[in-house]
Amino acid sequence: MTLDTIMACCLSEEAKEARRINDEIERQIRRDKKEARRELKLLLLGTGESGKSTFIKQMRIIHGTGYSEEDRRGFTKLVYQNIFTSLQAMIWAMDTLQIHYKYEHNKANANIVREVDVEKVFLFVNPYVDAIRSLWNDPGIQECYDRRREYQLSDSTKYKRERLSPNKDLCFRTVKCSLFVHSYLNSLDRIADPSYVPTQQDVLRVRVPTTGIIEYPFDLQSVIFRMVDVGGQRSERRKWIHCFENVTSIMFLVALSEYDQVLVESDNENRMEESKALFRTIITYPWFQNSSVILFLNKKDLLEEKIMFSHLVDYFPEYDGPQRDAQAAREFILKMFVDLNPDSEKIIYSHFTCATDTENIRFVFAAVKDTILQLTLKEFNLV
Repeated sequence: MTLDTIMACCLSEEAKEARRINDEIERQIRRDKKEARRELKLLLLGTGESGKSTFIKQMRIIHGTGYSEEDRRGFTKLVYQNIFTSLQAMIWAMDTLQIHYKYEHNKANANIVREVDVEKVFLFVNPYVDAIRSLWNDPGIQECYDRRREYQLSDSTKYKRERLSPNKDLCFRTVKCSLFVHSYLNSLDRIADPSYVPTQQDVLRVRVPTTGIIEYPFDLQSVIFRMVDVGGQRSERRKWIHCFENVTSIMFLVALSEYDQVLVESDNENRMEESKALFRTIITYPWFQNSSVILFLNKKDLLEEKIMFSHLVDYFPEYDGPQRDAQAAREFILKMFVDLNPDSEKIIYSHFTCATDTENIRFVFAAVKDTILQLTLKEFNLV
């Protein structure tokens, strides 16, 4: 008989019960730790239009079931609506910027498109297709597209309309359109075909502002990654607190192309400054003290295009790098965000991304996954 057995025999019934309860608690803790290791919560944060929803779509393509033909058909109406939104934005900007149509008949085409109620669009037929095609081929509209930064024709399809008076036309006060503008409008014949089914790229590029909270779980190496996407506009951020518990990693998205743009909610505030302020707030929240932080500097493709004609120093005077240099610009932007971290011991993991490029996101997320798994194992003292 061992010493432990002898001691156990001498214990009172109360002590035996206390030991039994303690052992059960220990077993439950071990089970909880095992379960916690099996499901990881990734919280996608960032300002509006930083690319969070596109990132979720990529996870579905790369690690989920993807988009079947039936799924893609469900985006058809949204593609049509996004096209009308884009043209209406440019028609509005033609008047605002006082750009003239080269071809007189396009004034009538502009009126045809302008009068469309986008929310009621569910078909893409004539006379609208011909009107849009003619407008897109007009040198005046092309000039307007080239000057899109002046009226925030950037990379979303959200817009706001305000009726000035019962007797006046709707006036677009804040208008923004998407990267799809060029690719969609150059594919009008394909999209206008009666048998049109949106491609995977069409689905990735279509813009639907996120309202509320969207969760997407997927299984990798017997671990469930639960990715949570919340709306990034200011009006949506009050809902974020409901997602703050048990977060394994914060994945914060920044649109690199926002350096010269203003907010939807305030036309005198720089979007990147807003993103910086939000990032600073997030990384100092007590809820996230034990959460890893992964910074995605997104839309690197748009930065490469924009930096050729819109100089970073005009918006961030502290930039002393070369002009028209996308690499120098993105490294400067990365440093601005990393320098916001007040905790020298907390590592900010960073990646440059293009959320519409599936292979880029596949490669980046493979590295992110390994980082998250290693940090989780370390947290539970398994490495």
